[in-house]
Amino acid sequence: MENKTCEPQRSQGQGASGVRKRKASKGALEQSTGDSNGTADGSVRQSHNGTTSRHRLHIRAQSPNAGGKGNIYTLILVIILSFSTRFYKILEPPHVCWDETHFGKMGSYYINRTFFFDVHPPLGKMLIGLAGYLTGYDGTFPFIKPGDKYEHHCYWGMRGFCAALGSCLPPLAYLTVQELSGSPAAALITAALLIFDTGFITISQYILLDPILMFFIMASVFSMVKFHSHRSRPFGVSWWLWLGLTGVSLAGALGVKFVGLFVILLVGINTAWDLWNLLGDITLSLAEFGKHLCARVFGLIILPLFLYTTIFAVHFAILNKSGPGDGFFSSSFQSRLHGNNLHNASMPEYLAYGSSVTVKNLRIAGGYLHSHWHLYPEGVGAHQQQVTAYLHKDYNNLWLVKKQEESDDPTSTPDLVRHGDVIRLEHKETTRNLHCHLHEAPLTKKHLQVTGYGMNGTGDSNDLWVVEVCGGRKGELVKVLRSKVRFLHQATGCVLFSSGKTLPKWGWEQGEVSCSPYHKDTPSSQWNIEDHINPKLPNISLAVLKPSFPEILLESHIVMIRGNSGLKPKDNEMNSKPWHWPINYQGLRFSGVNETDYRVYLLGNPVIWWLNLLCLGLYLLMVFIAAASLHRGYNLDAKRRGHTSVLKGGGGMLFLGWLLHYLPFYIMGRVLYYHHYFPAMLFNCMLTGITLDSLLQNADMLLRPPLAQWVLRGGQVLLLGAILYSFYLFHPLSYGMRGPLAHDPASPMAKLRWMDSWEF
Repeated sequence: MENKTCEPQRSQGQGASGVRKRKASKGALEQSTGDSNGTADGSVRQSHNGTTSRHRLHIRAQSPNAGGKGNIYTLILVIILSFSTRFYKILEPPHVCWDETHFGKMGSYYINRTFFFDVHPPLGKMLIGLAGYLTGYDGTFPFIKPGDKYEHHCYWGMRGFCAALGSCLPPLAYLTVQELSGSPAAALITAALLIFDTGFITISQYILLDPILMFFIMASVFSMVKFHSHRSRPFGVSWWLWLGLTGVSLAGALGVKFVGLFVILLVGINTAWDLWNLLGDITLSLAEFGKHLCARVFGLIILPLFLYTTIFAVHFAILNKSGPGDGFFSSSFQSRLHGNNLHNASMPEYLAYGSSVTVKNLRIAGGYLHSHWHLYPEGVGAHQQQVTAYLHKDYNNLWLVKKQEESDDPTSTPDLVRHGDVIRLEHKETTRNLHCHLHEAPLTKKHLQVTGYGMNGTGDSNDLWVVEVCGGRKGELVKVLRSKVRFLHQATGCVLFSSGKTLPKWGWEQGEVSCSPYHKDTPSSQWNIEDHINPKLPNISLAVLKPSFPEILLESHIVMIRGNSGLKPKDNEMNSKPWHWPINYQGLRFSGVNETDYRVYLLGNPVIWWLNLLCLGLYLLMVFIAAASLHRGYNLDAKRRGHTSVLKGGGGMLFLGWLLHYLPFYIMGRVLYYHHYFPAMLFNCMLTGITLDSLLQNADMLLRPPLAQWVLRGGQVLLLGAILYSFYLFHPLSYGMRGPLAHDPASPMAKLRWMDSWEF
């Protein structure tokens, strides 16, 4: 279908005084009126109120009536198929699957207003909790472990909410590709890849953050594309609407996971390129350019930041009760939580001998000084009692402050601890003293080992520690919660230190506590006295310690970032490497292990995934051939120029999106899983739709028109047939399997185990 509607605008744009002379080959490219897909070449745009954009990297001009009623009917079909495949057997299995144990539990925390800690921003969990609340879930199910039966608890609302957002991905991808290419066939191929992929179906059917994240990523890309399609009418209602929706979607993506930063970077690169082209348009005044710049700053920076901050304000307002996340945060942060022992608490103001105390490291997520009956294993320093940093409230965090020489009078007013005093810290539960000696620490080899030593408070000279108030003077009192304190080991001169490293299983995966020979003041070597119990001293109110909103916002982000970087693979835990993902090397068990279990296995449809991988290479090859042809001066017809523009423009943006959502995982130090690839897979599917459509549309370059038309239609039918048949074969991965495992020849899935690494 020839794009006749663009011709008047094209001729108008070419008449603009700002269009400069170019080589004849480039001029021919710029004067194209359209292609057989109903699109116009995007090299030069109509100049109207500052909208001319030369050689735009990412978006092509679009005919406003490219699809007609047929496109509407196709879109309706896409929506029906998408929702049908995601909601089919949504209640199966009726037990906790995989990470539902985390995100379902966190939804319960919101319903109960109980504070918790997670390495991701709060929006996704808040929406899960809201969906559960609105559908009758009361927040009482414990979500202890995968396999726990839901029984009478109402879980369908939370699963249904995630499935609904996951169902929106194919329609949004369809509309995005349609907008980029103007080709209904390319859009339909993209939608089919997403609708019938078992991986996207599975990851959308459970209480997870991934469908919520991908919804906002896809909404960001679609809104950005629609915003650019209105560039000929800047500052109109639709222009502002799509700019605002782009900003809202970006805030949503970042509010679910920090992976949202990748789509923010994608939109930022496209916006920077757009502004650069506007700056180069000599028909546009600097005042008009300033308006464009300010509009984008407002819509894509200020608005998302405001919404993102609002998400956290709501998060903190809802979670106002003490919970399992308290210990990850500072003492002042905890003082705002109802039920926390620091909320509206009163305790003695100054540290005294004979007091029972908890000692908290000032490093974010540094933990409490902790000990227990377990010993360091043979070969790890001295075989003495372990001393660790523990992130949770616990009786084993309590220590008794004692003088260097035992001389306390139980009837007298206790003496106060001062800067420079030499003390012992006796563990309340085990009665062993905090101790250090010339053995190296278990993980930080240049540090010394810290242990619990002695019995009933008796020990040796290696139990003595000098108290120093940071920035204090000799004789200065130690203030509870407010003084930053260091503990210097008297015998060796090292300082008590929380390294932030996680001990192996013999240390219960708690934090390492060591003694550092380096005396530089850092949060890891600074501590404060949090709980302070001494009935002989008067108490004061601690209400003045409550932090401001900016302080708790900053602290929560530091804790999340450090928590993310601290996610390391545990022993025998299933994790994967980024190179595994595009080749569909290994999936994830969502439910069931044995042949009697209801098994669900997260694995992409291998036909779709390997086709996507092939199309990445094919796309690069096609772009190279097109660019080389233009560089050699070949006079391409309008149809070829249109396809070249699609590949370089819309395809280039999608390829960049794939790179941004995939390559960063190669430099991440945290544990990685297969499902981390799915946002990149969204862009890969859209790129495959454009690539295959362009390939089939250009079959007439090698074949005569009647045969080329047969190849085009036959290729489309064959492609859709292969997608449907492969879905028929692999759909049990998503909708449940029973019976023998695939490695058993008697299993109905045995012939589908095409790779030994697949464990269904």
